[in-house]
Amino acid sequence: MFRKSITLIGLLQAAAIVTVLFSVVTSFDFVHRNIELYSHFRPQYFAASLALLVIFTALQNPLYAALLLFTTAYNATHVLPWYFGGTRVESDSTVKLLHANVFSGNDEYEKLFKLIDVERPDVIFLQEISKAWQDATIRLHEDYPYRYVEAREGNFGIAMFSRVAPDSVMHVDSPPLDNPTIVATMTVNGESLTLINTHPTVPVSQSQYEARNEQLRSIAALANQAPGAVVLTGDLNASVWSSNYRKLEASTGLRNTRRGFGILPTWPTFMPFAMIPIDHALVSDGIGVVETRTGAHIGSDHLPLIVELAVGR
Repeated sequence: MFRKSITLIGLLQAAAIVTVLFSVVTSFDFVHRNIELYSHFRPQYFAASLALLVIFTALQNPLYAALLLFTTAYNATHVLPWYFGGTRVESDSTVKLLHANVFSGNDEYEKLFKLIDVERPDVIFLQEISKAWQDATIRLHEDYPYRYVEAREGNFGIAMFSRVAPDSVMHVDSPPLDNPTIVATMTVNGESLTLINTHPTVPVSQSQYEARNEQLRSIAALANQAPGAVVLTGDLNASVWSSNYRKLEASTGLRNTRRGFGILPTWPTFMPFAMIPIDHALVSDGIGVVETRTGAHIGSDHLPLIVELAVGR
């Protein structure tokens, strides 16, 4: 019995050391791409450090309790502001956007259409649009007469459907992999608005990591050159704790609509305990955020992101 208790305490101590190390080391994700891959799990580190703090406090172990108290507080500074920061606005004149990475291999089209029927967004952005998805979305044409579809096999097709007539809409082949990015302009409540939707590659190798970052830089340049207010949406394959994501915010002045609404993890739906926020909506000054939340599961490995914005007068 005694030997088992020592083993259990040893396992708890090992878990505490791992939690502390990952919490601290991932703050230096700019050092190496592999560190960045673990920087996205800050909520999980927060939960683990808090649980272990309670355990070691109950065990009256002051060394580990003190270490975990520091780690919990440190993780809290990364997590909790997303729930309490930001300013929610109220407006009778809003634009509702739905962004969804539908997953190219997903054929549960009706789940997406049901979500659209319930939410009635003004503008829809869909990612991973294949030819099969392009054919399936024909049923949206009646309700969304304005559309732009760049279907591609693989994971980087993209589409926009809108009830609001755009002034212009096009796609650019974003460097360095020529993944399509939709750029649309429209006038909403007298305000000139530029909508950008993009999907950089997954940074699982050095070349893809560099490609993801180059596309993020190119999107920052697009946003900075855009006329009027800017809304940037997309599966950016980076969480809010990534230094490369933070560079995007810093270089554009855009702010994430999540602030004040919570972490809102979107991927991967097949591992709920490991979900992280990599689908984003960012807006420029002058755009008010009425609501940001995730939508119902649509058969994809991503949850949709629904954003309601106050634009213009």
